[in-house]
Amino acid sequence: MPSRPLTVVDLDAVDGPGSWFAGAGATLGRATRPLSGSAREVARTLTTSVVPPGLADEPTLVAVDDVDATVAAIVARTSLAPRTTIALDGLLRLTEGVDAETGVVAESFAYSMLLASPEFAAWRASRAPRQRTTTADPVQLRREGDRLDVVLDRPARGNAFSADLRQALVEALRFAALDPSLTLVRLSGEGRHFSTGGDLDEFGTAPDPGAAHAVRLDQSAGLAVHRIRDRVEARVHGRCIGAGIEVPAFAGRLVAAPGTTFQLPELELGLVPGAGGTVSIPARIGRWRTAYLVLTGVALGAATARDWGLVDAVE
Repeated sequence: MPSRPLTVVDLDAVDGPGSWFAGAGATLGRATRPLSGSAREVARTLTTSVVPPGLADEPTLVAVDDVDATVAAIVARTSLAPRTTIALDGLLRLTEGVDAETGVVAESFAYSMLLASPEFAAWRASRAPRQRTTTADPVQLRREGDRLDVVLDRPARGNAFSADLRQALVEALRFAALDPSLTLVRLSGEGRHFSTGGDLDEFGTAPDPGAAHAVRLDQSAGLAVHRIRDRVEARVHGRCIGAGIEVPAFAGRLVAAPGTTFQLPELELGLVPGAGGTVSIPARIGRWRTAYLVLTGVALGAATARDWGLVDAVE
């Protein structure tokens, strides 16, 4: 392993042209004053950068209330998941330049690899075993004229993406793809939250990483949305965690209710986003802000999500 999974770059000290090389790890820029032209060039090569409020005037920069406290928090988090940090940085750089289908394949390779890592094993060992639960009809379909409502209906578990919910959702979207008379496919969720993400009780239950990769590609809800994205409107509310934002971010239009929050907590599990999030979310907000969300695990509010372009409207 590299001695440091993350290198902190002082953008305030950049005062001339030149390239930046930090080895195999991720790179985090910090600045406390307006960036020079050379510092901006460097920031664009980094994983992400944090600056005070008012200075984040391009997607490479993220405004935070306390730059040094944020840097310290990211350094601490990444030190606990060095393999995941390095994989995330490389994956976001790779998916930035490829089509969605190729990007999801690359993400699945990285995710499946990390399922065999000691970081993920440590997370699994920290959790008490729980009984897996299934839902008879985890997705409801309601057709009215040329509109199909696809509703996640597992509210008792926060509409968590279990295997049965994911399969039902993919089947519904494939059905919609085959019916050109459906001009609007509206994706939403019952209960308090659109979706709290993947069902944690099922994480790591595939027989091996290769099998996990095969299933993830065959049952990719994100790609199923992407393939008909021009007809999909996702309407989200409450908490949207992990897959709960990764999948709807593929939609042609994404609308959030006031008070909605968005979170990518996968680093704590020793994983990268695995439901297409390293493709769908950077397409909306850029790889730098996506990296910030994963590296910090912060909950992003609806207003900021709208300002960044993660959602198209708050209503």
